[in-house]
Amino acid sequence: MFKKILLTIAGMIVTMGFAFADVDVNKADQAALDGIKGIGPAKSKLILAERTKNGNFKDWSDFQTRVKGIGDKNSVALSAAGLTVNGQAKPGVATKSATADKVVTKAVKVDASAAVASASAKALPKDVKTK
Repeated sequence: MFKKILLTIAGMIVTMGFAFADVDVNKADQAALDGIKGIGPAKSKLILAERTKNGNFKDWSDFQTRVKGIGDKNSVALSAAGLTVNGQAKPGVATKSATADKVVTKAVKVDASAAVASASAKALPKDVKTK
């Protein structure tokens, strides 16, 4: 029973990683851009209009230059929220998907440790006390 609960929890944590998928500014539609924390309907329309008018963004510097209101601070926050340019996060910024991967890895390690502890406890005779 305990193993089933742990596996269920681990499965839920793994699926959380999919919720933090990166959004490429050159491929995203308005709904995808609106899903990024810090981008609202007005900003997503501005991004899409600029991309339509002048083509895809080459890199983060190009994105910041061409989209009014996107500076260093905003681009760091957007990258941390999962926005990418040509599939690349802003250099030096940890993304949500990388954080989610760490959470999943940690959860799997905890799940494995708990399963080993559970199996060890079942293997001990009843008269042996554990710490």
